[in-house]
Amino acid sequence: MNRKTLVLPAVIGLLAPVLAACGGTDSGSDSGDAIVVGTTDAFTVSKDAPAPLDPAYAYDVGTWNILRQTVQTLMIQPRGEGNPVPEAAQSCGFTDSGNERYACTLREGLKFANGDPVTAADVKYSIDRARSLKADSGVFALLSTIDTVETKGDREVIFHLRTADATFPYKLSTPVAGIVDPDTYVKGRLRDGFEVDGSGPYTLKAEVEGDRLVSAVFTKNPEYKGSLEVNNDKVELRNFTDADAMGAALDKGDIDLMTRTMSPEQIDKLSSDSDDSVDLVDMSGLEIRYLAFNTNDPSVRTKAVRQAMAQVVNRGELVSKVYGSQAEPLYSLVPASITGHSNAFFNRYGDPSVGKAKAMLEKAGVTTPVKLTLHYTTDHYGPATKKEFELLRKQLNDSGLFDVSIKGTPWATFRPAEQKGAYEVYGMGWFPDFPDADNYLAPFLDKDNFLGSPYANSAIRNTLIPESRRAADRLAAADSLTDIQDIVANDVPVLPLWQGKQYVAAGDDVTGTAYVLNSSSSLQLWELGRGVSG
Repeated sequence: MNRKTLVLPAVIGLLAPVLAACGGTDSGSDSGDAIVVGTTDAFTVSKDAPAPLDPAYAYDVGTWNILRQTVQTLMIQPRGEGNPVPEAAQSCGFTDSGNERYACTLREGLKFANGDPVTAADVKYSIDRARSLKADSGVFALLSTIDTVETKGDREVIFHLRTADATFPYKLSTPVAGIVDPDTYVKGRLRDGFEVDGSGPYTLKAEVEGDRLVSAVFTKNPEYKGSLEVNNDKVELRNFTDADAMGAALDKGDIDLMTRTMSPEQIDKLSSDSDDSVDLVDMSGLEIRYLAFNTNDPSVRTKAVRQAMAQVVNRGELVSKVYGSQAEPLYSLVPASITGHSNAFFNRYGDPSVGKAKAMLEKAGVTTPVKLTLHYTTDHYGPATKKEFELLRKQLNDSGLFDVSIKGTPWATFRPAEQKGAYEVYGMGWFPDFPDADNYLAPFLDKDNFLGSPYANSAIRNTLIPESRRAADRLAAADSLTDIQDIVANDVPVLPLWQGKQYVAAGDDVTGTAYVLNSSSSLQLWELGRGVSG
Protein backbone atom coordinates (compact mmCIF):
# COMPACT_ATOMS: atom_id res chain seq x y z
CA MET A 1 0.00 0.00 0.00
CA ASN A 2 1.06 3.68 -0.62
CA ARG A 3 2.70 5.30 -0.96
CA LYS A 4 2.69 8.80 -1.63
CA THR A 5 2.54 10.70 1.63
CA LEU A 6 1.00 14.14 1.48
CA VAL A 7 1.78 16.32 4.48
CA LEU A 8 -0.59 19.23 5.09
CA PRO A 9 0.52 22.40 6.88
CA ALA A 10 -0.37 22.81 10.53
CA VAL A 11 -3.49 24.78 11.24
CA ILE A 12 -2.73 27.97 13.11
CA GLY A 13 -5.21 30.03 15.06
CA LEU A 14 -8.82 29.33 15.91
CA LEU A 15 -10.96 27.01 13.84
CA ALA A 16 -14.50 25.79 14.29
CA PRO A 17 -15.75 22.38 13.29
CA VAL A 18 -17.42 22.08 9.93
CA LEU A 19 -21.02 21.19 9.72
CA ALA A 20 -23.78 20.50 7.40
CA ALA A 21 -26.43 18.14 6.44
CA CYS A 22 -29.82 16.67 6.00
CA GLY A 23 -31.48 13.37 5.64
CA GLY A 24 -34.19 10.81 5.63
CA THR A 25 -33.31 7.31 6.78
CA ASP A 26 -34.40 3.89 5.55
CA SER A 27 -33.17 0.42 6.23
CA GLY A 28 -31.32 -1.24 3.38
CA SER A 29 -28.50 0.18 1.29
CA ASP A 30 -27.73 0.69 -2.38
CA SER A 31 -24.40 2.43 -2.67
CA GLY A 32 -24.30 2.26 -6.47
CA ASP A 33 -21.21 4.09 -7.70
CA ALA A 34 -20.71 5.84 -4.37
CA ILE A 35 -17.31 6.80 -3.07
CA VAL A 36 -16.88 4.28 -0.24
CA VAL A 37 -15.24 5.42 3.00
CA GLY A 38 -14.15 2.96 5.68
CA THR A 39 -14.29 3.57 9.42
CA THR A 40 -13.88 1.49 12.56
CA ASP A 41 -16.36 3.67 14.46
CA ALA A 42 -19.13 1.49 15.88
CA PHE A 43 -22.72 2.71 15.80
CA THR A 44 -25.01 0.75 18.10
CA VAL A 45 -28.37 1.12 19.76
CA SER A 46 -28.61 -0.07 23.35
CA LYS A 47 -30.72 0.33 26.45
CA ASP A 48 -28.27 2.92 27.73
CA ALA A 49 -28.01 4.70 24.35
CA PRO A 50 -31.26 4.17 22.42
CA ALA A 51 -30.92 7.34 20.30
CA PRO A 52 -27.29 7.54 19.14
CA LEU A 53 -28.02 9.84 16.17
CA ASP A 54 -30.39 12.32 17.78
CA PRO A 55 -28.59 15.71 17.74
CA ALA A 56 -29.85 16.30 21.28
CA TYR A 57 -28.00 13.17 22.45
CA ALA A 58 -25.04 12.38 20.15
CA TYR A 59 -21.68 13.40 21.59
CA ASP A 60 -18.81 11.45 20.08
CA VAL A 61 -16.80 11.92 16.93
CA GLY A 62 -18.36 8.94 15.10
CA THR A 63 -22.01 9.94 15.47
CA TRP A 64 -21.18 13.60 14.91
CA ASN A 65 -19.53 12.62 11.62
CA ILE A 66 -22.88 11.25 10.48
CA LEU A 67 -24.80 14.26 11.73
CA ARG A 68 -22.41 16.72 10.13
CA GLN A 69 -23.44 15.33 6.75
CA THR A 70 -27.15 15.27 7.53
CA VAL A 71 -28.15 18.03 9.97
CA GLN A 72 -27.54 21.62 8.94
CA THR A 73 -26.42 24.26 11.42
CA LEU A 74 -26.49 28.04 11.38
CA MET A 75 -22.69 28.30 11.30
CA ILE A 76 -19.88 26.22 9.82
CA GLN A 77 -16.09 26.10 9.71
CA PRO A 78 -14.60 27.60 6.55
CA ARG A 79 -12.61 25.35 4.25
CA GLY A 80 -9.36 26.70 5.61
CA GLU A 81 -8.53 28.37 8.89
CA GLY A 82 -10.57 31.13 10.44
CA ASN A 83 -13.72 31.91 12.36
CA PRO A 84 -16.98 30.07 11.65
CA VAL A 85 -19.06 31.41 8.77
CA PRO A 86 -22.81 31.27 8.03
CA GLU A 87 -24.21 28.00 6.67
CA ALA A 88 -27.99 27.73 7.13
CA ALA A 89 -27.76 31.40 8.09
CA GLN A 90 -27.29 34.18 5.60
CA SER A 91 -25.63 36.25 8.32
CA CYS A 92 -24.92 36.06 12.05
CA GLY A 93 -23.26 38.29 14.58
CA PHE A 94 -23.21 39.82 18.04
CA THR A 95 -25.41 42.89 18.19
CA ASP A 96 -24.09 44.28 21.47
CA SER A 97 -20.67 45.21 22.83
CA GLY A 98 -20.89 42.68 25.66
CA ASN A 99 -21.20 39.50 23.53
CA GLU A 100 -24.55 38.65 25.13
CA ARG A 101 -26.96 39.06 22.18
CA TYR A 102 -26.38 37.07 19.01
CA ALA A 103 -28.65 37.36 15.97
CA CYS A 104 -28.88 35.24 12.80
CA THR A 105 -30.88 35.68 9.60
CA LEU A 106 -31.68 32.47 7.71
CA ARG A 107 -31.02 32.02 4.00
CA GLU A 108 -34.04 32.43 1.80
CA GLY A 109 -35.72 29.27 0.56
CA LEU A 110 -34.23 26.80 3.06
CA LYS A 111 -36.01 23.45 3.02
CA PHE A 112 -35.78 20.14 4.83
CA ALA A 113 -35.10 17.17 2.58
CA ASN A 114 -38.83 16.39 2.48
CA GLY A 115 -39.53 19.82 0.98
CA ASP A 116 -40.92 21.48 4.11
CA PRO A 117 -39.61 25.02 4.66
CA VAL A 118 -37.04 25.68 7.38
CA THR A 119 -38.06 28.66 9.50
CA ALA A 120 -36.74 30.60 12.46
CA ALA A 121 -39.32 28.78 14.57
CA ASP A 122 -37.68 25.46 13.62
CA VAL A 123 -34.30 26.77 14.77
CA LYS A 124 -35.76 27.88 18.09
CA TYR A 125 -37.56 24.54 18.48
CA SER A 126 -34.37 22.58 17.81
CA ILE A 127 -32.23 24.55 20.26
CA ASP A 128 -34.89 24.60 22.98
CA ARG A 129 -35.50 20.87 22.53
CA ALA A 130 -31.84 19.97 23.08
CA ARG A 131 -31.66 22.25 26.13
CA SER A 132 -34.81 20.87 27.73
CA LEU A 133 -34.06 17.18 27.11
CA LYS A 134 -30.73 17.44 28.96
CA ALA A 135 -29.53 14.08 27.63
CA ASP A 136 -27.16 12.18 29.87
CA SER A 137 -24.43 12.43 27.22
CA GLY A 138 -23.95 15.99 28.48
CA VAL A 139 -23.99 17.52 24.99
CA PHE A 140 -26.63 20.09 26.03
CA ALA A 141 -23.95 21.83 28.11
CA LEU A 142 -22.63 23.36 24.89
CA LEU A 143 -25.78 25.48 24.90
CA SER A 144 -25.57 26.38 28.61
CA THR A 145 -24.90 30.08 28.07
CA ILE A 146 -28.26 30.55 26.28
CA ASP A 147 -30.95 32.23 28.35
CA THR A 148 -33.74 32.53 25.79
CA VAL A 149 -34.21 32.16 22.03
CA GLU A 150 -36.37 34.72 20.24
CA THR A 151 -37.70 34.77 16.67
CA LYS A 152 -38.77 37.66 14.45
CA GLY A 153 -40.71 36.59 11.41
CA ASP A 154 -39.71 33.44 9.55
CA ARG A 155 -36.02 34.19 9.11
CA GLU A 156 -34.60 36.00 12.15
CA VAL A 157 -33.38 34.21 15.30
CA ILE A 158 -32.01 36.06 18.32
CA PHE A 159 -30.09 34.36 21.13
CA HIS A 160 -30.07 36.11 24.48
CA LEU A 161 -27.16 34.78 26.54
CA ARG A 162 -26.94 34.48 30.34
CA THR A 163 -23.38 35.71 30.26
CA ALA A 164 -20.87 36.91 27.70
CA ASP A 165 -19.68 34.08 25.46
CA ALA A 166 -17.27 34.92 22.64
CA THR A 167 -17.19 31.22 21.71
CA PHE A 168 -20.93 31.10 20.97
CA PRO A 169 -20.56 31.20 17.14
CA TYR A 170 -18.45 28.04 17.39
CA LYS A 171 -21.12 26.31 19.45
CA LEU A 172 -23.72 27.07 16.78
CA SER A 173 -21.55 25.06 14.37
CA THR A 174 -21.88 21.83 16.38
CA PRO A 175 -24.52 19.12 15.78
CA VAL A 176 -26.33 19.78 19.07
CA ALA A 177 -27.35 23.09 17.47
CA GLY A 178 -28.50 21.29 14.32
CA ILE A 179 -31.88 22.25 12.84
CA VAL A 180 -34.42 19.42 13.05
CA ASP A 181 -37.98 19.06 11.78
CA PRO A 182 -40.55 19.30 14.61
CA ASP A 183 -42.70 16.78 12.72
CA THR A 184 -40.09 14.03 13.17
CA TYR A 185 -38.27 15.08 16.34
CA VAL A 186 -40.69 15.11 19.27
CA LYS A 187 -40.06 17.78 21.87
CA GLY A 188 -40.26 15.64 24.99
CA ARG A 189 -38.19 12.59 24.04
CA LEU A 190 -35.22 11.45 21.99
CA ARG A 191 -35.64 9.89 18.57
CA ASP A 192 -34.66 6.25 18.92
CA GLY A 193 -32.66 4.23 16.41
CA PHE A 194 -30.85 5.45 13.31
CA GLU A 195 -33.44 7.80 11.81
CA VAL A 196 -32.05 11.19 10.74
CA ASP A 197 -33.74 14.10 8.94
CA GLY A 198 -32.34 17.52 8.16
CA SER A 199 -31.67 20.21 5.58
CA GLY A 200 -27.99 19.79 4.72
CA PRO A 201 -26.08 18.52 1.66
CA TYR A 202 -27.03 14.83 2.01
CA THR A 203 -29.89 12.53 2.86
CA LEU A 204 -29.12 9.33 4.73
CA LYS A 205 -30.03 5.73 4.00
CA ALA A 206 -28.92 3.34 6.74
CA GLU A 207 -28.23 -0.38 6.59
CA VAL A 208 -28.88 -1.90 9.99
CA GLU A 209 -28.13 -5.37 11.30
CA GLY A 210 -29.76 -6.00 14.65
CA ASP A 211 -28.76 -3.12 16.89
CA ARG A 212 -25.83 -2.02 14.71
CA LEU A 213 -25.46 0.41 11.83
CA VAL A 214 -23.14 -1.26 9.30
CA SER A 215 -23.41 1.18 6.40
CA ALA A 216 -24.62 4.73 5.89
CA VAL A 217 -25.24 5.91 2.33
CA PHE A 218 -25.27 9.68 1.86
CA THR A 219 -27.03 10.92 -1.28
CA LYS A 220 -26.82 14.50 -2.50
CA ASN A 221 -29.86 16.43 -1.32
CA PRO A 222 -31.55 18.33 -4.17
CA GLU A 223 -33.23 20.64 -1.64
CA TYR A 224 -29.96 21.74 -0.03
CA LYS A 225 -29.16 25.45 0.11
CA GLY A 226 -26.08 26.47 2.03
CA SER A 227 -22.45 27.50 1.75
CA LEU A 228 -21.03 24.11 0.78
CA GLU A 229 -20.08 22.89 -2.68
CA VAL A 230 -20.96 19.19 -2.91
CA ASN A 231 -18.47 17.45 -5.22
CA ASN A 232 -20.14 14.04 -5.43
CA ASP A 233 -23.59 12.51 -5.75
CA LYS A 234 -23.18 9.71 -3.23
CA VAL A 235 -20.83 8.56 -0.46
CA GLU A 236 -21.07 5.37 1.57
CA LEU A 237 -19.61 5.21 5.08
CA ARG A 238 -18.93 1.54 5.82
CA ASN A 239 -18.16 0.16 9.27
CA PHE A 240 -15.36 -2.36 9.90
CA THR A 241 -14.67 -4.34 13.03
CA ASP A 242 -11.00 -3.40 13.13
CA ALA A 243 -8.23 -1.56 11.30
CA ASP A 244 -6.85 -4.71 9.65
CA ALA A 245 -10.21 -5.51 8.04
CA MET A 246 -10.50 -1.91 6.86
CA GLY A 247 -6.99 -1.99 5.39
CA ALA A 248 -7.67 -5.28 3.59
CA ALA A 249 -10.79 -3.75 2.04
CA LEU A 250 -8.73 -0.83 0.71
CA ASP A 251 -6.17 -3.24 -0.73
CA LYS A 252 -8.90 -5.19 -2.53
CA GLY A 253 -10.57 -2.06 -3.85
CA ASP A 254 -13.75 -2.61 -1.83
CA ILE A 255 -13.42 0.86 -0.36
CA ASP A 256 -11.88 4.03 -1.77
CA LEU A 257 -10.69 5.69 1.41
CA MET A 258 -10.10 4.86 5.06
CA THR A 259 -10.14 7.25 7.98
CA ARG A 260 -10.45 6.48 11.67
CA THR A 261 -8.95 4.57 13.07
CA MET A 262 -5.82 3.19 11.42
CA SER A 263 -3.19 1.42 13.51
CA PRO A 264 0.29 2.90 13.98
CA GLU A 265 1.69 -0.10 12.08
CA GLN A 266 -0.61 0.57 9.11
CA ILE A 267 0.41 4.21 9.00
CA ASP A 268 4.11 3.31 9.13
CA LYS A 269 3.65 0.82 6.28
CA LEU A 270 1.68 3.28 4.19
CA SER A 271 4.37 5.91 4.74
CA SER A 272 7.23 3.70 3.61
CA ASP A 273 5.66 1.63 0.81
CA SER A 274 6.65 2.63 -2.72
CA ASP A 275 3.31 1.68 -4.34
CA ASP A 276 1.81 4.85 -5.80
CA SER A 277 -1.78 3.58 -6.06
CA VAL A 278 -2.72 4.80 -2.58
CA ASP A 279 -2.05 8.21 -1.08
CA LEU A 280 -1.51 8.69 2.65
CA VAL A 281 -2.52 12.16 3.76
CA ASP A 282 -0.86 13.35 6.97
CA MET A 283 -2.47 16.39 8.59
CA SER A 284 -2.37 18.22 11.88
CA GLY A 285 -4.92 17.11 14.43
CA LEU A 286 -6.31 18.26 17.74
CA GLU A 287 -7.17 14.88 19.23
CA ILE A 288 -5.99 14.34 22.79
CA ARG A 289 -5.88 11.34 25.13
CA TYR A 290 -6.03 11.46 28.90
CA LEU A 291 -6.78 9.55 32.07
CA ALA A 292 -9.84 10.68 34.03
CA PHE A 293 -10.45 10.11 37.73
CA ASN A 294 -13.61 9.52 39.70
CA THR A 295 -12.49 11.79 42.52
CA ASN A 296 -15.16 10.32 44.81
CA ASP A 297 -13.73 6.81 44.56
CA PRO A 298 -11.75 5.79 47.69
CA SER A 299 -8.74 4.59 45.68
CA VAL A 300 -8.06 7.99 44.09
CA ARG A 301 -9.98 10.38 46.35
CA THR A 302 -6.77 11.55 47.98
CA LYS A 303 -5.22 14.19 45.73
CA ALA A 304 -1.70 12.95 46.47
CA VAL A 305 -2.49 9.63 44.73
CA ARG A 306 -3.46 11.44 41.55
CA GLN A 307 -0.46 13.76 41.83
CA ALA A 308 1.87 10.79 42.28
CA MET A 309 0.50 9.20 39.11
CA ALA A 310 1.15 12.48 37.30
CA GLN A 311 4.70 12.42 38.65
CA VAL A 312 5.39 8.83 37.55
CA VAL A 313 3.82 8.60 34.07
CA ASN A 314 6.42 8.94 31.33
CA ARG A 315 4.67 10.47 28.33
CA GLY A 316 7.80 10.44 26.17
CA GLU A 317 8.20 6.68 26.55
CA LEU A 318 4.48 6.14 26.03
CA VAL A 319 4.46 8.05 22.75
CA SER A 320 7.71 6.64 21.38
CA LYS A 321 6.90 3.00 22.11
CA VAL A 322 3.24 3.02 21.09
CA TYR A 323 2.63 5.82 18.59
CA GLY A 324 6.03 6.98 17.35
CA SER A 325 5.93 10.11 15.22
CA GLN A 326 2.12 9.96 15.08
CA ALA A 327 1.69 11.65 18.48
CA GLU A 328 3.36 14.09 20.86
CA PRO A 329 3.47 14.23 24.68
CA LEU A 330 0.80 16.51 26.13
CA TYR A 331 1.18 18.45 29.39
CA SER A 332 -2.23 20.13 29.52
CA LEU A 333 -5.77 19.44 28.40
CA VAL A 334 -5.25 22.22 25.85
CA PRO A 335 -3.12 21.09 22.86
CA ALA A 336 0.08 22.93 22.07
CA SER A 337 -1.31 24.42 18.83
CA ILE A 338 -4.32 26.08 20.49
CA THR A 339 -4.21 29.69 21.70
CA GLY A 340 -4.07 29.69 25.50
CA HIS A 341 -2.07 26.45 25.90
CA SER A 342 0.41 26.15 28.75
CA ASN A 343 2.60 23.21 29.78
CA ALA A 344 1.02 23.21 33.22
CA PHE A 345 1.78 19.59 34.11
CA PHE A 346 5.42 19.82 33.06
CA ASN A 347 5.79 23.11 34.90
CA ARG A 348 4.53 21.46 38.08
CA TYR A 349 6.01 17.95 37.87
CA GLY A 350 8.94 18.19 35.46
CA ASP A 351 10.43 14.90 34.33
CA PRO A 352 9.09 11.61 35.73
CA SER A 353 10.44 10.91 39.22
CA VAL A 354 9.64 7.97 41.47
CA GLY A 355 11.38 9.71 44.38
CA LYS A 356 9.18 12.79 44.16
CA ALA A 357 6.05 10.64 43.82
CA LYS A 358 7.04 8.60 46.87
CA ALA A 359 7.54 11.75 48.91
CA MET A 360 4.07 13.02 47.92
CA LEU A 361 2.41 9.80 49.07
CA GLU A 362 4.38 9.64 52.32
CA LYS A 363 3.53 13.24 53.18
CA ALA A 364 -0.18 12.48 52.65
CA GLY A 365 0.04 9.31 54.75
CA VAL A 366 -0.93 7.05 51.85
CA THR A 367 -0.03 3.38 52.24
CA THR A 368 1.72 1.91 49.21
CA PRO A 369 1.39 0.20 46.88
CA VAL A 370 -1.90 1.88 45.92
CA LYS A 371 -4.15 -0.71 44.32
CA LEU A 372 -6.36 0.39 41.45
CA THR A 373 -7.66 -0.59 38.00
CA LEU A 374 -7.16 1.41 34.81
CA HIS A 375 -10.15 0.97 32.48
CA TYR A 376 -10.02 1.49 28.72
CA THR A 377 -12.32 0.96 25.76
CA THR A 378 -11.37 -1.80 23.35
CA ASP A 379 -13.06 -0.54 20.18
CA HIS A 380 -13.32 3.24 20.13
CA TYR A 381 -9.89 4.86 20.02
CA GLY A 382 -7.97 2.50 17.80
CA PRO A 383 -6.08 -0.78 18.07
CA ALA A 384 -3.09 0.67 19.93
CA THR A 385 -5.11 1.50 23.05
CA LYS A 386 -4.47 -1.85 24.72
CA LYS A 387 -0.71 -1.53 24.20
CA GLU A 388 -0.85 2.00 25.60
CA PHE A 389 -2.53 0.81 28.80
CA GLU A 390 -0.18 -2.13 29.17
CA LEU A 391 2.71 0.35 29.15
CA LEU A 392 0.95 2.67 31.61
CA ARG A 393 0.46 -0.30 33.94
CA LYS A 394 4.14 -1.20 33.66
CA GLN A 395 5.30 2.36 34.38
CA LEU A 396 3.12 2.66 37.48
CA ASN A 397 3.89 -0.82 38.82
CA ASP A 398 7.64 -0.52 38.18
CA SER A 399 7.64 2.47 40.52
CA GLY A 400 6.73 0.15 43.41
CA LEU A 401 4.16 2.74 44.51
CA PHE A 402 1.18 1.24 42.68
CA ASP A 403 -0.43 -2.14 42.15
CA VAL A 404 -2.28 -1.55 38.89
CA SER A 405 -4.40 -3.87 36.78
CA ILE A 406 -6.06 -2.94 33.48
CA LYS A 407 -9.41 -3.89 32.03
CA GLY A 408 -10.75 -3.32 28.50
CA THR A 409 -14.46 -2.95 27.70
CA PRO A 410 -16.37 -2.27 24.45
CA TRP A 411 -17.47 1.35 24.06
CA ALA A 412 -21.19 0.53 24.19
CA THR A 413 -20.66 -0.71 27.75
CA PHE A 414 -17.69 1.45 28.71
CA ARG A 415 -19.25 4.87 28.15
CA PRO A 416 -22.45 4.32 30.19
CA ALA A 417 -20.42 2.74 33.01
CA GLU A 418 -18.01 5.68 33.06
CA GLN A 419 -20.89 8.16 33.20
CA LYS A 420 -22.36 6.30 36.18
CA GLY A 421 -19.09 6.51 38.11
CA ALA A 422 -18.29 2.79 37.88
CA TYR A 423 -14.56 3.30 37.17
CA GLU A 424 -11.97 4.85 39.47
CA VAL A 425 -9.52 5.64 36.64
CA TYR A 426 -10.33 5.39 32.93
CA GLY A 427 -8.86 6.36 29.58
CA MET A 428 -10.66 8.75 27.29
CA GLY A 429 -10.02 10.69 24.09
CA TRP A 430 -11.30 14.07 23.03
CA PHE A 431 -11.92 15.43 19.57
CA PRO A 432 -12.84 19.09 20.02
CA ASP A 433 -16.33 20.36 19.35
CA PHE A 434 -14.55 23.49 18.16
CA PRO A 435 -10.84 24.39 18.26
CA ASP A 436 -10.75 26.85 21.13
CA ALA A 437 -9.14 26.37 24.54
CA ASP A 438 -12.56 26.72 26.17
CA ASN A 439 -13.63 23.46 24.55
CA TYR A 440 -10.74 21.57 26.13
CA LEU A 441 -11.56 22.88 29.60
CA ALA A 442 -15.27 23.58 30.16
CA PRO A 443 -16.51 20.14 28.97
CA PHE A 444 -14.42 18.50 31.72
CA LEU A 445 -14.58 21.08 34.49
CA ASP A 446 -17.87 22.96 34.28
CA LYS A 447 -21.24 21.98 35.70
CA ASP A 448 -22.96 19.18 33.70
CA ASN A 449 -19.58 18.16 32.32
CA PHE A 450 -19.11 15.56 29.60
CA LEU A 451 -17.53 13.03 31.96
CA GLY A 452 -20.12 13.32 34.70
CA SER A 453 -17.12 14.02 36.93
CA PRO A 454 -17.77 14.86 40.58
CA TYR A 455 -14.76 17.18 40.61
CA ALA A 456 -15.78 20.80 41.12
CA ASN A 457 -13.61 23.87 41.58
CA SER A 458 -15.55 27.05 42.34
CA ALA A 459 -12.86 29.40 41.02
CA ILE A 460 -12.84 27.61 37.66
CA ARG A 461 -16.62 27.40 37.33
CA ASN A 462 -17.70 30.72 38.77
CA THR A 463 -14.86 33.04 37.81
CA LEU A 464 -12.27 31.76 35.35
CA ILE A 465 -14.45 30.10 32.68
CA PRO A 466 -16.91 33.05 32.50
CA GLU A 467 -13.97 35.47 32.53
CA SER A 468 -12.25 33.70 29.64
CA ARG A 469 -15.46 33.71 27.56
CA ARG A 470 -15.77 37.47 27.77
CA ALA A 471 -12.64 37.92 25.64
CA ALA A 472 -13.55 38.23 21.96
CA ASP A 473 -9.80 38.37 21.27
CA ARG A 474 -8.80 34.92 22.47
CA LEU A 475 -5.27 36.07 23.23
CA ALA A 476 -6.81 38.30 25.89
CA ALA A 477 -8.21 35.19 27.62
CA ALA A 478 -4.73 33.72 28.14
CA ASP A 479 -4.36 34.65 31.81
CA SER A 480 -7.68 33.05 32.81
CA LEU A 481 -6.97 29.97 30.70
CA THR A 482 -3.50 29.58 32.23
CA ASP A 483 -4.94 29.81 35.74
CA ILE A 484 -7.43 27.03 34.91
CA GLN A 485 -4.67 24.78 33.59
CA ASP A 486 -2.52 25.41 36.67
CA ILE A 487 -5.40 24.41 38.98
CA VAL A 488 -5.96 21.23 36.96
CA ALA A 489 -2.27 20.35 37.20
CA ASN A 490 -2.44 20.74 40.98
CA ASP A 491 -5.73 18.90 41.57
CA VAL A 492 -5.35 16.30 38.75
CA PRO A 493 -9.00 15.44 38.06
CA VAL A 494 -7.64 14.43 34.66
CA LEU A 495 -4.15 13.50 33.51
CA PRO A 496 -3.33 14.50 29.90
CA LEU A 497 -1.13 12.03 28.01
CA TRP A 498 -0.69 12.90 24.32
CA GLN A 499 -2.03 14.71 21.28
CA GLY A 500 -2.13 13.07 17.89
CA LYS A 501 -1.97 13.65 14.17
CA GLN A 502 -4.67 12.39 11.82
CA TYR A 503 -4.43 10.41 8.61
CA VAL A 504 -6.43 9.50 5.53
CA ALA A 505 -5.47 6.76 3.08
CA ALA A 506 -7.17 6.77 -0.33
CA GLY A 507 -6.90 5.48 -3.85
CA ASP A 508 -5.15 8.05 -6.00
CA ASP A 509 -8.25 8.56 -8.15
CA VAL A 510 -10.07 10.12 -5.18
CA THR A 511 -9.88 13.90 -5.00
CA GLY A 512 -10.49 16.21 -2.05
CA THR A 513 -8.69 14.03 0.50
CA ALA A 514 -6.72 17.00 1.82
CA TYR A 515 -10.00 18.50 3.09
CA VAL A 516 -12.07 15.44 3.99
CA LEU A 517 -11.08 15.86 7.65
CA ASN A 518 -10.84 19.17 9.41
CA SER A 519 -8.64 19.83 12.43
CA SER A 520 -11.35 18.56 14.77
CA SER A 521 -11.40 15.18 12.96
CA SER A 522 -14.78 16.04 11.45
CA LEU A 523 -15.61 14.31 8.16
CA GLN A 524 -16.41 16.61 5.26
CA LEU A 525 -17.62 14.07 2.73
CA TRP A 526 -18.80 16.76 0.33
CA GLU A 527 -15.13 17.49 -0.45
CA LEU A 528 -14.57 14.08 -2.07
CA GLY A 529 -14.70 13.50 -5.81
CA ARG A 530 -13.42 11.23 -8.58
CA GLY A 531 -10.35 12.06 -10.61
CA VAL A 532 -7.89 10.16 -12.77
CA SER A 533 -5.69 7.51 -11.17
CA GLY A 534 -1.96 7.47 -11.59
